[in-house]
Amino acid sequence: MTTTTSPLLSVEGLRVAFPGRHGAPTARAVDGVDLDIRRGEIVALVGESGCGKTTLARSLLGLVPPTAGRVTFDGAPLAYSSRALKAYRKRAQLVLQDPSGSLNPRHTVYDAVAEGLRIHGHPGDERAAVAGALARAGLRPPERFFLRYPHELSGGQRQRVVIAGALVLEPELLVADEPVASLDASVRGEILALLLRLRTELGLSALVVTHDLGLAWNIADRVAVMYLGRIVETGAVEQVLTAPRHPYTQALLSVLPEAPGAPVVLTGEPPDPSRIPAGCRFHARCQILAGGEAERAGVADACRGQDLEILHGGGTNQVACHWARTRPQEETAAKAGTGAAVPPG
Repeated sequence: MTTTTSPLLSVEGLRVAFPGRHGAPTARAVDGVDLDIRRGEIVALVGESGCGKTTLARSLLGLVPPTAGRVTFDGAPLAYSSRALKAYRKRAQLVLQDPSGSLNPRHTVYDAVAEGLRIHGHPGDERAAVAGALARAGLRPPERFFLRYPHELSGGQRQRVVIAGALVLEPELLVADEPVASLDASVRGEILALLLRLRTELGLSALVVTHDLGLAWNIADRVAVMYLGRIVETGAVEQVLTAPRHPYTQALLSVLPEAPGAPVVLTGEPPDPSRIPAGCRFHARCQILAGGEAERAGVADACRGQDLEILHGGGTNQVACHWARTRPQEETAAKAGTGAAVPPG
């Protein structure tokens, strides 16, 4: 898909912190992120649970106000007044992972999809707009679904209703948080194909939040790998997922069935956003540091004590890793046993 060079959405230095209770340290859920999403582009935001990706996604929509940094949409900084956010959310819509939780069980499909139109005071033909959104989401003929309730639909149909509820406002950006995580494998491909078709037909941009690298391969133009509040590797999806440079990306890929070699078992505790370590934030669990590769490359001390800069939000391939920067990209992937990985999915 060809995209324009100017980003539709741009994030600069974004930070989101949550004060701890009863004197506990502040949790830095998003701790310095730059990210651009161009028109017509699908970006996958990938990482383990707890890495901050959902907080980042919600902050992009104004649902969680940032502690620092800024979000720019279509060239204008995002304002946080009720009126400004209402206008913005007509152009940028959220699709949640659990369609059962997203839909009111007492509302018909028609009312669920029409809700956004009513909130925003849609001046046109409501019935035609709802029918058009359902049809674009793959529920045809749409009138057959108007009076159904969520419990009368399959999981895939419910997710299509959620997507139709977002599409009915004709947004320019979708933020999809684990959009197929709760669906059966047989339905996942249909929903991913739907998102790709919507991008082609409507020119939609999308940020897809996922822990599934196979999903990222199948849907995204670009991938951003997040760990402990920061993006640690980013670039074109083919490049990042076939020749990963960051040890964390390599570990995530190593557990896929298609990956060569043995899975990488990460040591140490899962990430804690209230206790971000000095140096590389991944170093306590890093298989490269634990295995002596960083020491042999002369960067072990830097890994433990020298912080890495925030990766800029553009589309170039970047990595925040002292070790990866000491050697060519092909050698970096090969050293970790993940070079020329079979494309996931």
